[in-house]
Amino acid sequence: MTRLHRRAYVWFAIAAVLVAAPKGAHAETVFVKYRGALDLEPFDCEWITRSSLVKRLCYDRDQQYVVVNLDGTYYHYCAIPPHVVEAWSTAESMGRFFNQQVKGRFDCRVSPPPDYHR
Repeated sequence: MTRLHRRAYVWFAIAAVLVAAPKGAHAETVFVKYRGALDLEPFDCEWITRSSLVKRLCYDRDQQYVVVNLDGTYYHYCAIPPHVVEAWSTAESMGRFFNQQVKGRFDCRVSPPPDYHR
């Protein structure tokens, strides 16, 4: 087998593994304050570049559960309706919206977070 053939074989093998990998095998896990490690596979996430406070917003619409990166730390919010998340993601100031409409509400001690280990 020539060197070129070996390289092609290696790339083919890598591609086959990636295609055959089960859904979520390459999902990202983050550490959420007050919760611990959480796989973001069920979430729709967006990186935010227009806010000095909100760096990333992840939402699981089915569970109405938000994971948000605020200045480098992930936090979670429970029972947060879709219209609130939509307004937050399009707010002129995402940090101001968070402080006025989210912070202190949607507490996961009141409405427990979903269990993703089923």
